Amino acid sequence: MTGTRGKPPRRTRRVTSVGVAFLVLLAAGVGWLYLRLNGNIDVFDADGLARDRPGAGASGQNVLVIGSDSRSGGNGGLGGGEGDVGRSDTAFLLHIYGDREHAVAVSIPRDTLVDIPSCKLPDGSWTAPRTNAMFNSAFSVGESAKGNPACTQNTVEKLTGLRVDHTVVVDFEGFSAMTSAVGGVQVCVPKDVYEGDLNPNRGARGELLFHKGSQSVSGQKALDYVRVRHGIGDGSDIGRIQRQQAFVAAMIKKVRSQGFSPGTLLPLADAATKSMTVDPGLGSADKLLSFAMSLKKIDLHDTKFITVPWRYAGNRVALVQPEADALWASLRADRTLDGKDAEKKQAGGKVETPGPSPSQPVSGGGVSVSVANGTTVGGLAARAAASLKEHGFTVADTSNARARDQRVTVIEFGPGEAGHARNLARLFPGAFVRGTSLKGLAVTVGHDYAAAPSGPPAVAAAPAEATPGPVPSGVAGTARSADDDPCANLSYG
Repeated sequence: MTGTRGKPPRRTRRVTSVGVAFLVLLAAGVGWLYLRLNGNIDVFDADGLARDRPGAGASGQNVLVIGSDSRSGGNGGLGGGEGDVGRSDTAFLLHIYGDREHAVAVSIPRDTLVDIPSCKLPDGSWTAPRTNAMFNSAFSVGESAKGNPACTQNTVEKLTGLRVDHTVVVDFEGFSAMTSAVGGVQVCVPKDVYEGDLNPNRGARGELLFHKGSQSVSGQKALDYVRVRHGIGDGSDIGRIQRQQAFVAAMIKKVRSQGFSPGTLLPLADAATKSMTVDPGLGSADKLLSFAMSLKKIDLHDTKFITVPWRYAGNRVALVQPEADALWASLRADRTLDGKDAEKKQAGGKVETPGPSPSQPVSGGGVSVSVANGTTVGGLAARAAASLKEHGFTVADTSNARARDQRVTVIEFGPGEAGHARNLARLFPGAFVRGTSLKGLAVTVGHDYAAAPSGPPAVAAAPAEATPGPVPSGVAGTARSADDDPCANLSYG
């Protein structure tokens, strides 16, 4: 093995860590892991989120998952990018449908040309918006070691018109440790792959890294698998996306096949959360648990992977219209890839209570809400309760939250309450809205609410969106399910 293996060139130092975040949400579902996991989780500053965000939309939820290839910390020895600046190499938007029985992960190629809105820098100032910029450059705004997940989230919300409920960033260490913790992941390679395919600048074919066919990989080997692009397909970054999707699918399948025993969950969750950065809405073990429990009925076959419609534009990638906009519109309406309306059901088949039209005034008649103060600012829960009562809500109780450092207001809703939650969110602009396995509605007000004017909030009527047509067949027809053959459809090239 030559010395060049340890420091490959920047263009080959790529990896997808996107499966880790989805898996840890499942892995965190055991109460006795709380204390250990809480010590692992980093939370990014939500003050960088845009103020003109999309509304809560339909009853589905959206989780942005970002794979970082920074060399900071322990990542350098694993083949990350040059320097300590956080870089995003892979990202997908996971849409969890309102019935909690379907999910689709939409990959966004890193070279996609997009508009990047104004983003917050580490010194507190904001950048000027940029047009026709590479999608992955949003994560590097500010050039900090941990990247700028808020800027990437703002960019995705502007691109899709979908409100991102949660954002998760996972780095090399988390990815490597997770694949080892599950005992390896079954993958498939379309041809023999050598060191020269991973690092074409070495000037020689080098040793065999992967033999053609099915095999199990973990740790560094797993990183090499998801990074390699030369010598397979068209040799492009985008050409790896389907292989990376197949890897994530196989990883989910492996975890589920092992079951959720403590012996499996502890090393899995511990490995992932040590290298994980999340938004405030997922910033503790109990929040991860609540979210994980809301996903437990999603079957492997109903977990889909697709890529936003794209085309080459020189050495960059452009979105194909109107297909891309049709996909985003379908997700905003909570329609599955086969055109079914998922928002009318919750897990178990019960019909969900619909929310009022966005053009109507907020009215909470017959709806009960619990209110908690997530800050050390006195009287916030009482202030929120008074506002809710003015709009007809019944306040079940007010209290102080266990954590008193909540930056952003969080609204939690139980089964069948998504419509009421959307209505409630109009009184708390900028709040995170998430489903849980618990019954009812709860609001935990944060510092954003403390800084807001004390009078009743101005409630803007959201424009109604026309009922979207079906997802284009060219998009839906390329979807991969988590239970598909890992050797099928491994490259665009």
